[in-house]
Amino acid sequence: QVQLVESGGGLGQPGGSLRLSCSASPISFSLFGMAWYRQAPGKERELVASITTDSTTSYADSVKGRFTISRDNANKMLYLQMSNLKPEDTAVYYCKPTATSWTSYWGQGTQVTVSL
Repeated sequence: QVQLVESGGGLGQPGGSLRLSCSASPISFSLFGMAWYRQAPGKERELVASITTDSTTSYADSVKGRFTISRDNANKMLYLQMSNLKPEDTAVYYCKPTATSWTSYWGQGTQVTVSL
C-alpha cells in the first residue's frame, strides 16, 4: 500500500511555531492537489488547509492567518508552517491528496501537542 509519511510534530508552546512535513515520494505528487487534516481527541477529523496543483491555497477559518501550506514538487514534499500555536491546535495531523480516489486513505499522522 502506498504510504505518505508525515513528520515534524511534537510539543509546541502557545504562541510558538512548528513545521510539519509530508513525504509523498510514492505518488506523482505534482499531479495532485494536497491537503492537511487534523483530528483532536474526541473530535471528528477536519480539513485544515489545502493546496492545488498550481499552488492556490485555502484554509479553515480556525487557522487562517496562522498556518501556511506549501509544496515542493521537485522533492515531492508538502509542508504546513504553523505559527501562533494555540492549545486547540493539539491534534494528530495527516496529509493526503484531495482526489476522491484517496478518500479512504489515512496515514500514520504526526502528533502536535500545544501546551506550556
